[in-house]
Amino acid sequence: MSEQPTRQSSPASSEQRAVSRWGQERRLEFIDWRLQWDGRINRADLTAFFGISVPQASLDIAKYLEMAPSNAVYDRRAKVYLAGPDFQPHFASNTPQRYLNELHARAAAVLQPELSFMGWAPTCDLAPNPGRAVPDSILLPLLRAIRERLQVDIEYQSMSSALPTHRAISPHAMAFDGFRWHVRAYCHLREQFRDFVVARMTKATATDRAALPSDRDESWSRKVKLLLGPNPSLSPAAQRVIELDYGMNGGHVELECRQALLFYTLKRLGLLKNDEVTPDSQQIVLLNRNELEPHLPRSGEDR
Repeated sequence: MSEQPTRQSSPASSEQRAVSRWGQERRLEFIDWRLQWDGRINRADLTAFFGISVPQASLDIAKYLEMAPSNAVYDRRAKVYLAGPDFQPHFASNTPQRYLNELHARAAAVLQPELSFMGWAPTCDLAPNPGRAVPDSILLPLLRAIRERLQVDIEYQSMSSALPTHRAISPHAMAFDGFRWHVRAYCHLREQFRDFVVARMTKATATDRAALPSDRDESWSRKVKLLLGPNPSLSPAAQRVIELDYGMNGGHVELECRQALLFYTLKRLGLLKNDEVTPDSQQIVLLNRNELEPHLPRSGEDR
């Protein structure tokens, strides 16, 4: 009988130790973040954000300084640790892109300030996009079907039909084109994999029918590369500006996307059609258009 508590407590103890290690790792990452982007950190920042004790905060800062001794110096007058002159981020996750992603998420009100590592943040706003809210009565059946690999019966309003049509679909992934959410699914009516705008679904009903395997969706699995360059009609100085805007090296930059999302990627970049436009209106060009044409959906395909 004495062995029973031991068997029960061992996994719990192991789990607790794992949680503790993860907790300190997050706190060390937080210290790294604040030193990088705020230029300072003190124990109060840690106690306020994580709800830990002052002694624990001191131990965390000491641990961080063991790992990166040149990254912080203590200012006795201000009673804070300041980023050292030779500061280098210790965590690979501490990047400008992550900072801007968090700033974007806070401005979009999808990340609460108290959940962000940011201390001070600049005033930020976003250019508004029109959009339609997706009701949970649509999203929940889709998510359940993806998770459990089931079919969903939907009523879908396409561009080619005056009225919504009934379809059975086998969804397997979600995708965002920069403006709207899509679900990638096999359409049992059209007998092919397609992307469906979630906001165009007027009804979604979960079923117990098994979905078609997602590994048959070759357009989703296949990756294609886009080679972008500055519009050659721009002046050399303007082309250099565009190279800086898009992070180009050697006059071009390469993007990778799923074939299923190629149409939307080109549309968002203004590269869907090879129309005659002024260089000021279309500042980048697609350098490998001929290579990508076979991967684009057929003209007039229902969307």
